[in-house]
Amino acid sequence: MRHSNAEQLGSIISQLIRQEGLETPLNQYRLIESWKEVMGEGIARYTGNLFIKNQTLFVQIKSSVLKQDLSMSRGNLVKRLNEHVKAQVITDITFY
Repeated sequence: MRHSNAEQLGSIISQLIRQEGLETPLNQYRLIESWKEVMGEGIARYTGNLFIKNQTLFVQIKSSVLKQDLSMSRGNLVKRLNEHVKAQVITDITFY
């Protein structure tokens, strides 16, 4: 019986988040926070500011060589980040 109540509560919370318009900002926050985990310590060390605007993740990269390498695998990175948060949050990445 307890398991059933927990599932109902989770469903209610998810519905409330959607109704209040908090689902997108929450998913964006989760995606930005997952950058370090998905990309690893080595790349995170060269990463500056991250933000999302119009479904594009903007990432400041402090190494021009790394920026070029990441740009070539942009599509794969979009897919990996979205899969990590289990939501379609971004459609593109811009490295600056």
